[in-house]
Amino acid sequence: MAGPVRWGAVALDCADPARLGEFWAALLGGEVTVATEGFVAVLAQGVWLTAQRVEGYRPPAWPDGDPPKQVHLDLAVDDLEAGEAHALALGATRAAHQPAPERFRVYVDPAGHPFCLTTLIP
Repeated sequence: MAGPVRWGAVALDCADPARLGEFWAALLGGEVTVATEGFVAVLAQGVWLTAQRVEGYRPPAWPDGDPPKQVHLDLAVDDLEAGEAHALALGATRAAHQPAPERFRVYVDPAGHPFCLTTLIP
């Protein structure tokens, strides 16, 4: 039975919504559907991801630090090497701390948000 609340979007704070929206649309094979000066919405595989400008934005630190990471995305891939090459070509950076690189790998997007590519999710 469906409740009164339904999925909306994952929202990411950043300094440059246009750049972040382009990155996520390209990485996930989605498209930017809304773009204003301070907000971008990306639709990818039936899921909404938004990027919104925040004045004084500071990217989270991985794995700890100031400001601490508060959320991250786990993205499924069949091949870690191919997924990594794709993410890096689009502007991601491989994080220095890799707790289990044979099963999942940690990256940061152009605004500094950590995300993982993993073969553990079907």
